[in-house]
Amino acid sequence: MNAQTVHPRLFREQDGDIRVLDGSTIAILGYGRLGEPLALNLRESFAAAELSARVIVGSDDEASSAAAQAAGFKTVSLTESAAEADMALMLLPDEVQQDRCDGIFAGLKSGASIVFASGYAIAYDHVVTPADSDVLLFAPRMGGEAIRQRYLDRQGYMSYLGVEHDASGQGLNRVLALAAAAGSLSLGALEMTAQQEVALDLFVEQAFGPWLGAALLSTFHVGTEAGLPPLGLLMELYLSGEMSETFSQMAREGFLPSTLSHGFAASFGGMTRALSIDREQMAEQMRGVLDEINSGAFAEALQDEFRSGYPCEPFLHKVVGDDDIISQTERDFREMAADSQESPSEAR
Repeated sequence: MNAQTVHPRLFREQDGDIRVLDGSTIAILGYGRLGEPLALNLRESFAAAELSARVIVGSDDEASSAAAQAAGFKTVSLTESAAEADMALMLLPDEVQQDRCDGIFAGLKSGASIVFASGYAIAYDHVVTPADSDVLLFAPRMGGEAIRQRYLDRQGYMSYLGVEHDASGQGLNRVLALAAAAGSLSLGALEMTAQQEVALDLFVEQAFGPWLGAALLSTFHVGTEAGLPPLGLLMELYLSGEMSETFSQMAREGFLPSTLSHGFAASFGGMTRALSIDREQMAEQMRGVLDEINSGAFAEALQDEFRSGYPCEPFLHKVVGDDDIISQTERDFREMAADSQESPSEAR
C-alpha cells in the first residue's frame, strides 16, 4: 500500500454518546425499508439507556402509516413530524426528495438537525436546507432486515457518516450519537462526505453489480446448454450459501488471502482463467459509468424517470418475473427443501 494513503476516520462505540440526544424528538421521515428498523432500534436504545428522547414517524403513505401506528409510533404527516423534530431523518427515496424536501424543511424548528441516509440529494444540489440547521449524513451499509437483526444480535453494522453543515457546532457529536443509538458503532462507521458516499454507492451498484449479474447469467446458460443440471448450477452459484460465505470470508481475511482457502484446484483454475479476461475493456466501461455518476448525468436520467411516472418500471418487473428457468429452478428447490423438512415428522 502507498505510504501516503489516508483512510477515512473509523468511529466506534466509544466515540458516540447517545445521551447527547436526551430530551430530543427524532422524526423518521419515511417508514420503509430503512425507516422501520431504524425507528425500532432508536426507540429500544433510548429505553434501555432510560433517556427521555422519543421517536415519531412522518409518513404520507397510508400503508406505511398503518404499519408505524401498529408498531406503536406516533405517526403524523411528513411536514407535521418535521415541525416537531429536533432531529429529522430524511429516508424518502432519492429521486423523490427534490420535489418534497422544500415543503418538509420549511417547518423545521430553528437549530434542528437534518440527517440524510444517502448523499444523493445533497451531492447533486437537489435540496436547499435551512442555514440554521445541521446537515448530517448517516448512511447504513446494510439492508433493513439485517440492520434490525444485527442490532438485536448486538453485532452492529457498518455505516458512513459525516457533517455537511455544522450550524450548531455539535454536528459530529449528534450524528455519532444517532449512529450509536441506531446500533452501528458496535461494528463501526467511516467518515464520508455526501459526494463520496453517493459516488461509492452508485459506482459499485452500476459498475460491479451488472458485471456480477452478467457473469452469473452467462455461467448458468452456458452450463445448461452443455447439459449441466440447472439446480446444480444454481447450487454452485449461490443456493448453497457457499458464495455468500466466500464474500464473508473476504471481509474477515482479505480478498487475496481468501482465494487460497478453497483448495489448490480452485486457486489454480481461478488464477489462470482470470488472466485471460480483458480487464481493460471492463475498466473502460466502468470509467464511463463513473463519469456519468460524477457529472450528474445519471441523476438527471433518474429524475426524468421519476417525473415521467417511472416508464421503465414495467420492464424491470418483466425482467425479474418468475416464469424463467432460474426462478422455476429456485421454486423447485424450495419445494424440495420444504418436503425434506416435513418428512421426518411424518415418519414419526
